Amino acid sequence: MQCPSCQHTDSRVLESRAADGGRSVRRRRECLNCDFRFTTYERVETVPITVVKRNGSRETFNRGKLLHGLLRACEKTGLEPAHLEAVVDEIELQLQQRSGREVGSAEIGELVLQQLGEISEVAYVRFASVYRRFQGISDFVAALERLNRRGGAQGTTKVRLAVIS
Repeated sequence: MQCPSCQHTDSRVLESRAADGGRSVRRRRECLNCDFRFTTYERVETVPITVVKRNGSRETFNRGKLLHGLLRACEKTGLEPAHLEAVVDEIELQLQQRSGREVGSAEIGELVLQQLGEISEVAYVRFASVYRRFQGISDFVAALERLNRRGGAQGTTKVRLAVIS
């Protein structure tokens, strides 16, 4: 393991423990060259998932990209980054458990909306506005009505939607 401070390749493990509900191992390390301490995570290497984009191009699933999108949608909503990491973990687990190795970006977007609909109405609408490429207020109203029909985040009360012409 390469030290992030001095790039020396020798380090010793100070502590190891299970992380992500046993799906990975967290190791606290110390560089033998400069004594810098850092943390590494080990996870089981899985068969890569290929994401089929709207334009037909393909790319390898990138959990960092998904997490970045969630963080953007959840800015200033009070949701903890650790909670969002758990959402990404859950989505990635669902994708890994599928029989096929290709998944459409639309399906990933729907999985994200399903998760966000349960934890934050604001984040749901923000993510949906980018993911579904909202063009105007009618798109926002439709998303709010869809969220209302589902019951919203954590059983919140339904609101009456009205569009002012």
